[in-house]
Amino acid sequence: MGEHRGGASSVTHNSVAGNAVIAGPLVMAGRVESLTLPAAPPGVTPRQVPQPSALFVNRKDELGRLKATESDRRAGRTTSRIVVVSGLGGMGKTQLVAQWAAGELEQSYPGGHLYADLEEGRRDGAVDVSGVVAGFLRSLGVHPEFIPAGLGERTALFRSITAGRDTLVVVDNARQAAEVRPLVPGAGLLVATSRNALSALSMDGAVHIVLGPLDERAGVEFVQSWRVTDPDGAAAVLVRLCGGLPLALRAVGEWLARRPHLGLNDAVRALGTDGLPRLEDGTTSVNAVLDMAYQSLPDPTRRLYRLFGWLPGTTVTSSVVTAAGVPDADAAMGDLLTANLAVLVESADRPRRLRLHDMVRAHAREVVREIPDAERDAALRAVADFCTAVVAHADIRVLGPGRFRLQAPPTRTLEELCPHEELFTNGAEALEWLDAERGNLLALLRIAFEAQWYDTVWQLCESLWALYHSRKHHADSIEAHRMGIEAAQWAGRADVEMRMRNQLARAYYELGRYDEATRELDAAGELLDSAADARLSGMIWETQALVALAAKRPDDARTLFTRALEANEATGDRHGVIVQTYNVAQALLAGEHWQEAFETASEAAAMAVESGDDAMLPRLGIVQARALHKLGRVESAAESAMRAAEQAAARKLYAKLDQALGVLAEVAASAEDARLRAACEAKLRELRRDAGVPSGDG
Repeated sequence: MGEHRGGASSVTHNSVAGNAVIAGPLVMAGRVESLTLPAAPPGVTPRQVPQPSALFVNRKDELGRLKATESDRRAGRTTSRIVVVSGLGGMGKTQLVAQWAAGELEQSYPGGHLYADLEEGRRDGAVDVSGVVAGFLRSLGVHPEFIPAGLGERTALFRSITAGRDTLVVVDNARQAAEVRPLVPGAGLLVATSRNALSALSMDGAVHIVLGPLDERAGVEFVQSWRVTDPDGAAAVLVRLCGGLPLALRAVGEWLARRPHLGLNDAVRALGTDGLPRLEDGTTSVNAVLDMAYQSLPDPTRRLYRLFGWLPGTTVTSSVVTAAGVPDADAAMGDLLTANLAVLVESADRPRRLRLHDMVRAHAREVVREIPDAERDAALRAVADFCTAVVAHADIRVLGPGRFRLQAPPTRTLEELCPHEELFTNGAEALEWLDAERGNLLALLRIAFEAQWYDTVWQLCESLWALYHSRKHHADSIEAHRMGIEAAQWAGRADVEMRMRNQLARAYYELGRYDEATRELDAAGELLDSAADARLSGMIWETQALVALAAKRPDDARTLFTRALEANEATGDRHGVIVQTYNVAQALLAGEHWQEAFETASEAAAMAVESGDDAMLPRLGIVQARALHKLGRVESAAESAMRAAEQAAARKLYAKLDQALGVLAEVAASAEDARLRAACEAKLRELRRDAGVPSGDG
């Protein structure tokens, strides 16, 4: 049957009885209903709160307050959804919350237990809260393609998802109320630990629990849990000398464990009559006890301890430890765990990560002040070289070997770099590894920049695009690429500066900060004459065109996309030619040049089929469908959108499948095909459910 070619408002409509424009409406609806969606990941309820230590001190009063708060909330006697546990470092705040969550809440909170250590995401005192929320959304099953770019949108989605199921959120090392408020779930409870009282949260109805030093009774009970014999009341003296700090007492216990021939009185004598020294603010320093613990460690473990003092990040893997030159890395990591100086960190990727307690890490930084700079520089240089190579391998796994890169490929294979630990085997695993390491990598970038290792800086930045663009870590991307630009200038690499400015502009573009994106692109444009590879010019023109398109200047966008297309044609980049032809079609569509947009998209689709660039077909089909719909060719528009949906489903492209079904639903609505529209809307709900997004969001 033919199709009407008038405007959308003049389309004649058909029904199952024989009047419809869309041929075979039941067949089309059946195709939608039979679409096989990408398999949803297993529905695992997150349980991320760290496991409590077996040496937990019996904090009966504080546990009682936490239990009472939960009971009051469940019974409706309070509307408070925030608890702040505050106290000095080393008091056991995290252990208290972990004990409570494991002992009392294991079966509660059907939405799960989410956890974040804000110190890991802190940059110059500020936390990337947007990144924390994105991590929570992924843990709750939201597909990365459906996570919004901005903090406001991410927070809104997080609250929508958690509104229907009580969720426990635990955040460690909060410093300000503003870091906590966006993380409060829609239903459930947030527990924040902090060295500060976070008094501003009282305005939010927060319950405040202050954790002080152990009293003599609780401290003696703790000491006697690992040393039964207590001659002459030495346990009570030890508690006093340690200021009642659980961390200090645990360190003394480890010191004694390595000296089974000594007793509590020997530990008392080792500490001296004055016990732990006091700091200027009157608080207790545990450094004296940690000095004892450090000296009792084997030499390889002391080297690992010092490495923690030099590394700017918070966690290490066995491969990083080995790269830094620590012998028998696994044994050294095990020693720190056994000594209760470090904990294992849960992460979504393969390797096991180790983190020191924050006060232990501070002590490690004091220890390395006495170590020659040459040892520090050698360790950091080795780690930087290792990370630069591994991140380059991850970039290749995520974005493919065909991506245009300015740096040379790594000279060592991943197996050679990590002979005793498998970090990742494919693109998905590589992306998870990059995400788990992102705080460490950004901190390492700062160190490399300060050390004037400029090639390391820009190479890391170039490779980290695989993470920053895929996971929308725009705050990290902006900071990293500002350093990358300056590094390129110091290195005298105009080509690198162009790439760095272009990648920075993309971050601003994603955030809707078009003026800032334009400034970076203008600066890059001044370097175009020095670009030896036309692909660099093409990248700049493409990003300029995207900004123009977002600013509703489709004619300017068309001109710029055409320049980018010509640059890719000049270098013989077939994929680049297809992408830029697709972009030109989008600009034509935005400029209401419907027929030309359809013809251009069709030309690109033919090239994609010929070259096997199948991932571009759903995008091109969506443009074709929109153009055909505007031309009034409803039947062809429906077929193009349907085909794009089938191609996207086959390639597990969630976002493109969502767009294709949305276009098909619009076509069905204009044709008054209720059956097809209902099928599209049902499949969209199913897709968004599998993607972890509430219906109507995303």
